[in-house]
Amino acid sequence: MASNWDWGGTFGQPDMTPHAPALSAFTEALDLFHAGDVARMRALAGLGRSALREARRDGVRGMASDMELRSVAAEAAGMARLTDRRLQGEIDHAMTVVDDYPAVFEAWVERRIERGHVDVVVRVGTGVPAEVRGEFEAAAIGVCERDVPSRVRGELEALAAGVHPQDFTERHKTAAAERCVRVFHGTDGMSNLVANLPTAIAAGMLDRLTQMGQSVKGARVAGAGGADAAGVDAGVEGEPADTRTMDQLRADILGDLVLGGAPVVDPTYGADRAGGLGAIRARVQVAVTAETLTGRDENPAEAVGAGLIDAETARQLAGQVSEWDRLFIDPVTRTPVEIDTYRPTVAMKKLLMARDQHCRFPGCRRAAIRCELDHTIDYALGGHTHINNLAHLCQRHHSMKQFTKWEVRQLGGGVLEWTSPLGRIYREDVPIPAVCFAPAASTPRGSPPIGSPHRRPPDRAPF
Repeated sequence: MASNWDWGGTFGQPDMTPHAPALSAFTEALDLFHAGDVARMRALAGLGRSALREARRDGVRGMASDMELRSVAAEAAGMARLTDRRLQGEIDHAMTVVDDYPAVFEAWVERRIERGHVDVVVRVGTGVPAEVRGEFEAAAIGVCERDVPSRVRGELEALAAGVHPQDFTERHKTAAAERCVRVFHGTDGMSNLVANLPTAIAAGMLDRLTQMGQSVKGARVAGAGGADAAGVDAGVEGEPADTRTMDQLRADILGDLVLGGAPVVDPTYGADRAGGLGAIRARVQVAVTAETLTGRDENPAEAVGAGLIDAETARQLAGQVSEWDRLFIDPVTRTPVEIDTYRPTVAMKKLLMARDQHCRFPGCRRAAIRCELDHTIDYALGGHTHINNLAHLCQRHHSMKQFTKWEVRQLGGGVLEWTSPLGRIYREDVPIPAVCFAPAASTPRGSPPIGSPHRRPPDRAPF
């Protein structure tokens, strides 16, 4: 799932841009911020250790120990002008980083990784048992060194699942038993409705709400002209287009579906009509190894852009579709090189979706199913419609490539090289699938870490 981003990059001639002084000042600010952030982390961990040491000086533990920590947190909170609850949480986090993940902390101090990486590693590692934490930590640093914080979570989750002594499917069943819906009341008459659901269900719900939102907005535009194609009065003539954001539309439609059974702005909804919002089905892109698909192992699959799902759910989803594709992975680059389809245009799109997984601009995690296929060399300028001249870009970065001085070229094998207006170069390698597992015989506790010499390139089936 991760892809290499050359953090250091290379510069062209920064004196040729009017932004050079401002960028130089920003670089100095980053250095100061890093030094201050590290010092703050060390100091917070020191506060926690001091509180525990004082509480246990006379052999006191339990409630008294917690009271001492609360007292220290309250004192420090007054100095920082923060709430004592927040500062105590920061102390707990700092102690976890410094004491439980010393190698990760040192990598951050040396600026091999960023603070965002540290937080993600700690968050993902919450469920990793102490006896295998060192193994997880060492592999996690390697993952973080080659990608930005926003794009490492999936691979870190795969690592955590691989080193965990308990089978992922069993852990998922236990976690799924805790599914629930809760309401957290906020201010200004607003509340947060939070649902803890299996990943495949949550991803499907979001996708369906998004499709419905797009249809509702389209229906309002059509309705502004009078009636739709079915002759249903879709709106008042001259009515302006729906100006709600997609977030607002998703929230409104969710409320409509739960309370009324259908979105209120839906002129085509009805059991007696074909199409309409009721006919929209969610799309979830899943990557699963052939071994897991056939039941030879219980390693987790990946809901692309969302996270890991259990093997049983992946097999159920595979059984519900009429078409899915087998990919063969290059043994060296692990890039999809062949796909079992007949029509070349369809094969090309599916091959590129499987290869890219997400927007190919450095740091972007927008899933490929939400992106556009871009000709790296413009078609109008002689660029060919070929897999080595195509890549997925989200609308934001597609436009940026077209209308700014950012440039991109393909180096072969799906590797992209981006050049910023200052001449700084970022290399975007092909995303590494998070679900490439070795045979069960060589992995008694699950899959080995990404990059392990024990891995082999299995078939991978997205559907």
